Amino acid sequence: MGLADWGDVPTWFSGVGALTAGWFAYQTIRSQRRQIGEQRAFIAEQTRFMDEQRQNLELERAELRAQAEERRVSQARQIHMAFTTWGSSGEDRYGDGTGYSAWRVEVENKSNEPIRDVTVRFGETYIAATATDEQGFHHPDGGRRLVPVPLIPAGHKVVFESPNWSEATVDNNRPALLFTDDGGVLWRRDSYGKLEEVPADGAS
Repeated sequence: MGLADWGDVPTWFSGVGALTAGWFAYQTIRSQRRQIGEQRAFIAEQTRFMDEQRQNLELERAELRAQAEERRVSQARQIHMAFTTWGSSGEDRYGDGTGYSAWRVEVENKSNEPIRDVTVRFGETYIAATATDEQGFHHPDGGRRLVPVPLIPAGHKVVFESPNWSEATVDNNRPALLFTDDGGVLWRRDSYGKLEEVPADGAS
């Protein structure tokens, strides 16, 4: 029995080399695929991390904005307005039997800072006729002030009064308070308690 024919030596070595090269190519591709998978996983993890960071930053910014807004309106919320009408329907002041009436509006600064340029407006046309300090300003004129009142200190109260009108005019011209807070923001509070910032052009 003769020896098996393995072919010539160069052909044999060429085949082994091809197999070896193929094995190394396969291992290289496998390694590259594994690296690509790891890189994709790393990128996905980094993307999730950055998304979480972005969401946290947005939440922090929203919280800071909310805190800033709260600080901005906190003093204005502490400025109180109470009002009532007074007069005499039994006096024929206008000659038509209707008598007369007026608004009396108390403005109290319950904040820890002063407010400025304080006035009370009645309807769209009228402003308070008088303002009287309630607590110890010791003005030589007995506490009566010009309107608008330049300043109401913290913890103080001023009473504003409308002109004397017919009762119908009083009913049709409800009071609204306007004042500037310690930060320079102009505010308006209407007779229903609604508080709003007045734009820089004065429209409300």
